[in-house]
This record gives sequence, C-alpha cells and structure tokens, in this order.
Amino acid sequence: MNLFILGVTGNIGKQTLDVVRTSKNKFKVVAVSGNTNLKKMKDIINEFSPKYVSMGKRDDILKLQELYPNIEFGYGIESLIKVVTYGGLGEDLVVNALVGSVGLKPTIEAIKKGRNIALANKETLVIGGEIINELLKEHNVKIIPVDSEHSAIMQCLNGEDFSTIKNIIITASGGSFRDKTRKELRNVTVHDALNHPNWSMGAKVTIDSATMMNKGLEIIEAHYLFNVDYDHIKTVMHRESIVHSLVEFHDTSVIAHLGNPDMRVPISYALNYPSRAQYNGKSLDLVKMGKLHFEELPYSKYPLLKMAIDAGKSKGLNPTTLNAANEAAVNLFLNGKITFLQIEEIIRECLDVFKNDLNITLDKILDRDLKVKDYTYKKYS
Repeated sequence: MNLFILGVTGNIGKQTLDVVRTSKNKFKVVAVSGNTNLKKMKDIINEFSPKYVSMGKRDDILKLQELYPNIEFGYGIESLIKVVTYGGLGEDLVVNALVGSVGLKPTIEAIKKGRNIALANKETLVIGGEIINELLKEHNVKIIPVDSEHSAIMQCLNGEDFSTIKNIIITASGGSFRDKTRKELRNVTVHDALNHPNWSMGAKVTIDSATMMNKGLEIIEAHYLFNVDYDHIKTVMHRESIVHSLVEFHDTSVIAHLGNPDMRVPISYALNYPSRAQYNGKSLDLVKMGKLHFEELPYSKYPLLKMAIDAGKSKGLNPTTLNAANEAAVNLFLNGKITFLQIEEIIRECLDVFKNDLNITLDKILDRDLKVKDYTYKKYS
C-alpha cells in the first residue's frame, strides 16, 4: 500500500513510521510533509526514500534539494496538497497527522483524488464536517479515524446497526490538571501543563487535554464520523486510559474497547483496516490493573467542554471560530504570552465577537479561521 503522510515529523507521524517499520514491506512511503524539523526529515528520507517531500520553510527545501537531487520538494499549503495528490491512483492511503485547521484543505483534495484517509487531524471534521461528509459520499471515499477514542468507537460498532445506538461514551484521562481546583489553575506553568499523566502527545494536544477542549473537539468529530446527535454523545473521566471509549445500545448493552495507552495500536488498525495486523505491543493485564475508575467531567471545572459542544450544536462558522481561537490561545500560552485560564477567556470572547453564519463554504471557513487568529494575536501578543 502507498502511504502519503502529512505531519510525518510530529508525534503521530513518527509513530506511524514505527508501524511501517514492523509491517514487513507492506507499506511504501511515497510522499511526506514535515514542518521545521530538518534533521528528522533527513533521517526519514534516508530510511524511507519518499518521492515527494514538503517542508514549512523554503530555506529548508533548498538545503534538502542539494542533498537529494532525485527527490521532488515543495513548501507551503500547496505542497501539502501535492503530498496527498501525488502520483496516480493505486492502493493508497493518506495519513493526515497535521495539527490544526491547516489539515482541512489537504483532506478535501485527498477526497477529490479518491484516496481513503486515516485521520488524526480532528480539526478537519470540527470545522469542515458538513462539507467533508458530502464529499465523502460524492467520491465514495472512507475516513478511518486514528484518534484512540474514535478508533475505539469504530471498533465497538463493527457489525452493528447504527440505528440501535443509544449513546456514544468518550473517555477522558482528565489531563495534566485533573486533580487541581480552579483556584490552583491560576498559576500553572507551561511545563506543568505539558506533563500528561498517561499519553505521549504533541504540545498543542496536551494543552487541549488539560483544558478539556480536546474532548469537546472529539465530540464534534464523533458527531460527523458516526452521525450521532450531540445529546447522545457523552463523556466520562477515566484516569487509567484503559477504556478508550464505549457504545451503549438500545437494549442497554454496552460494548467497550480496552487496551494500554499506545497510539501505535489505533494507527496500525487504521493502516491495515479492515484487517488486523500483529503488533508486538504490551498486552493488557487486567489482574495487574486491578481497578478502573470513572468520574463525572463537570462543566464548572471544564467550561471549554461545554463551549465546544454548544459551538458544535450551533454549526455554521461557530466551530471554526472556536477552533481558531483555541489554536491561537494555546500558541500564546505555550509562548508565555497569556496564562492558562486566559485560554478559555479568549475563546469565549471570540465567540461573542465573531457572529455565526450557517451558510458555510470552504472559503468562508478559511477566511474566518484567519480573521479570528489575526484578531487574537494582535490583541494578546
């Protein structure tokens, strides 16, 4: 199978390559994108010999062209699109492991190309779900979720009649600050926030986990992936991150997906779907685990969770405003410009300032994304 990997130097991208390494030449890495990690990209080129490489900066491309004259290179958003549309059609899979709204346009072009997508870029569906689902039908393309929660839901629903779903239940670890009070959150640092108790994730996703915005975005994503109403998508805190999600059916039966927290498992499932490939990871030992805990996720402690659900329900451009404000605010926090609790204040402000528009198009989504980020950076940088 030919792989076209967006975000190959990031956390999900690197773990995707781990899966490729153990797959006995089943996959061919044809085209990849990185951002600014030039050293890592050189290592990837030397090991996997892709035919096309995209980077975030033109200077990095010029350096790579001197070293690898037989490889095609590009930079910027157009080169991301070239990664997912490169070459002719065959047994192909696009892995979208980008972080943020930048993942939307390449996803759309991959669908138009007719390639199935292993999706780790949740923002694609958060801001463009209405558009994406129509395109999937038009081009007969599948999205296979990579997020551990959505992969778990998909596996729980294998062979089931979707009309019998009563509730989807998405679990959350609680993030870095699950045991802190709101008062204690006033003085937390970036270092504190990046110390996730269970998962190894990129910086932006780790902060989203701490604010619980990540769970809100996952609810919107689940709505579009599984066509389930928001009122039937629930969340629960589960500290151990062993139960990745659950599905309750009309007969009150509940099917859960369990496993150790290892992103290479859902990545492997997405790459090999509908088959399962052998993976030599750590097996779950229920006796050693002993107990599993489940708790409420109160909106009073996690206001961004409620904000995200409300934005999702309202549709239109509100999810784009929510997501753009969050991306900008998290970036400001990571760079020491604002405090942790200011993230939610900025998102609330942007939802008030930028009015909703239900008649969405791709151009409107991209324009709103830019305007919200520009507003936020100018005001808070």
